[in-house]
Amino acid sequence: MSSSNYSAASSNEVHSPYGYVPTAAVCITFIALFGLSAILHLGQAIRYKTWWMIPSVFIGNFGETVGWSGRFWSSKNPGLLDPYLMQITCTIIAPSFMSAANFTILGYIIRRLGTHYSRLSPRWYLIIFIGLDVASLTVQAIGGAKASGAAQNDEDAGPGGRIMLYGIVTQMIALTAYVALGTEFIVRYTLNKPARAIAVQNTQGSDVTLDEKVSRPAIDRNTKLMLLGLIINTVFLFIRAIYRTIELNDGWDGSIITNQALFNWLDGMPITVCTYTFNLFHPGPLLFRQNQREQSEETKEIDA
Repeated sequence: MSSSNYSAASSNEVHSPYGYVPTAAVCITFIALFGLSAILHLGQAIRYKTWWMIPSVFIGNFGETVGWSGRFWSSKNPGLLDPYLMQITCTIIAPSFMSAANFTILGYIIRRLGTHYSRLSPRWYLIIFIGLDVASLTVQAIGGAKASGAAQNDEDAGPGGRIMLYGIVTQMIALTAYVALGTEFIVRYTLNKPARAIAVQNTQGSDVTLDEKVSRPAIDRNTKLMLLGLIINTVFLFIRAIYRTIELNDGWDGSIITNQALFNWLDGMPITVCTYTFNLFHPGPLLFRQNQREQSEETKEIDA
């Protein structure tokens, strides 16, 4: 999209790269929501020592806050290009940081319920899906930089937008594979049908054999709540990714990217639900605090 192609934003002929003038009240609302969630996540990460939530969800919220600040800036100065480029780059890239938390949390749940029910080990979940997340983030950043440079030079930003689309598609592929493998894990756990054999001690002594049928560990209330939070978060990440894929494929001058209501409801709202879901269903108290209690009880028993 070039600056010469900006469409009229309102009846008084104010030209805007959005095709409309962002509503200030909506921008302020999302700035406040993402800013508050970022503060809560930082506090929760420190309290529960879930440090990996800082480079994932906290940074994602920071990026969203910066992006919506750019939109607020545009609401006051709709003709400026810099805030437009700031918001489109930040709001596209920021959720990639958040999705890293989903991949990490599922790995911890797999460890708790039984790695033999999962086709991949928790370690490989991190290697594969964080790797895809980094690849998605890198491609989107390259596309954003290319599109921004083109727009600032009054050139066609379409090629950069296409690169950003490839990054979103990469994220979609990662999410789809993640959902498929995660669903298989839950089904196998529920039916007690391991995906692979595990090493167990036989009844004759300490010799190790491979067994495909083992007693299924019970799932506690906290793990159920964490799974619920994970499902909610993943569903809304998917909604947003589908919207962004269609939006960027439609082009920087298309009818989707120039529709403010679609952006508010299919990008801003889903990511808000995602971040507050993990504020409410936080892995700290639901997964790690219980682990600490169990380890403490085991230590007491050994000491006794």
